[in-house]
Amino acid sequence: MTFSAAERTGQPFESLRTIDLRGRVHTPAQLKAVMPRAETTTDVASDAVSAIIDDVRSRGFAALAELAEKFDGVRQDHPLVPRQALAEALANLDPAVRAGLEESIRRARLFAQAQRPADVEVDIADGATVTHRWVPVNRVGLYVPGGLAVYPSSVVMNVVPAQAAGVASLALASPPQKEFGGLPHPTILAAAELLGIEEVYAVGGAQAIAAFAYGIPEGGAGPALEPVDVVTGPGNVFVATAKRLVKGVVGIDAEAGPTEIAVLADATAEPKFVAADLISQAEHDPNAASVLVTDSPDLAEAVRAELDIQVPATKHTERVATALSGAQSAVVLVDSLEQGIAVCNAYGAEHLEIHTAAAQDVARRITSAGAVFVGSYSPVSLGDYCSGSNHVLPTAGTAAFSSGLNVTTFMRAIQVIDYGRSALEEVSGHVVALSRAEDLPAHGDAVSIRFAE
Repeated sequence: MTFSAAERTGQPFESLRTIDLRGRVHTPAQLKAVMPRAETTTDVASDAVSAIIDDVRSRGFAALAELAEKFDGVRQDHPLVPRQALAEALANLDPAVRAGLEESIRRARLFAQAQRPADVEVDIADGATVTHRWVPVNRVGLYVPGGLAVYPSSVVMNVVPAQAAGVASLALASPPQKEFGGLPHPTILAAAELLGIEEVYAVGGAQAIAAFAYGIPEGGAGPALEPVDVVTGPGNVFVATAKRLVKGVVGIDAEAGPTEIAVLADATAEPKFVAADLISQAEHDPNAASVLVTDSPDLAEAVRAELDIQVPATKHTERVATALSGAQSAVVLVDSLEQGIAVCNAYGAEHLEIHTAAAQDVARRITSAGAVFVGSYSPVSLGDYCSGSNHVLPTAGTAAFSSGLNVTTFMRAIQVIDYGRSALEEVSGHVVALSRAEDLPAHGDAVSIRFAE
């Protein structure tokens, strides 16, 4: 039996609102100003998260235990997950889920290994060499959220590029679950075991980020948690705020916000595909953003008609309907595909699907997106699991200046300068002249002294 949205949620389904940009020319700044965005920000959580970070820094495992009982309803002696629990979780994993994870890992590794940057060595002059050398960070903390869904795919997306980068020490944290004896969800544990991650902690939220950033000395019930160099992984507003507050103490991937999908479509698009893809991301979170950009009013109405059919039929109807009717979601009507491309570049979606004629050509004109999915058979769901790409991507317009998670997230470049005597002497006069121009004569003296009689 099929129920209407009203019967399923108690409220009528409010379809996507419309932002009509037709008949006007907009500057990039004006387009950014009118883009649909979630109203929540990390600022609302700053005070609470600061207090949690301070508590974890000062009281260590005792603070983590109190926070686990307060927020997760579990009691802990130590948050480190026993090795036996990891092995048992993998042994008990549904074979179909294991096969899916294994294929996801295989494809992600192919792409990640190909991303490893090559060192560059340049002979500037005779006896003068400068090298750009890539090295992995020493230790990484990977966060995998709990909340409304279980994310073993996030284990894959965080771990695989770190391993491809050559990171020697990996630790993973995920919220403890009361229904699983205070351990993270068993599917999360199974994915960690499948990837060879032995250091897993049952810690969630801002407290996990604080523990990774500052480390925790050895406690009576277990070993120390050593601090990390980089923290990655998505999470809720408290996790995002914590990452913002510890940035500088450690590196972070991004301050991930609610997920987003934008679909750029013309009259050739298949409405039921577009509707299904908008729903797929709205399923994540009531604050998720689903945006359709089109120059075809007929397509927009056809997609709305499909939403009226598909939203009541999906499992998480209420969550989806809330997301689709929120301020962060909309149909954006444009005059032309050209204007649609400009809108998408201004929006900078986490995920951007291209459902147009000559989709590959359109995709090449996109300059701001976390990931671009080309054509009717490259849905975002593919990227979430098995495309080989990474699904940890910039949100809230930050794709304008940041990238999705990749191998270089876990690496840094060291410049190596190797000059011989004659090579230094060749530029010594330039160094002296420039140091005096900057009123830093000792800089020049440090070169001149090497050639003094």
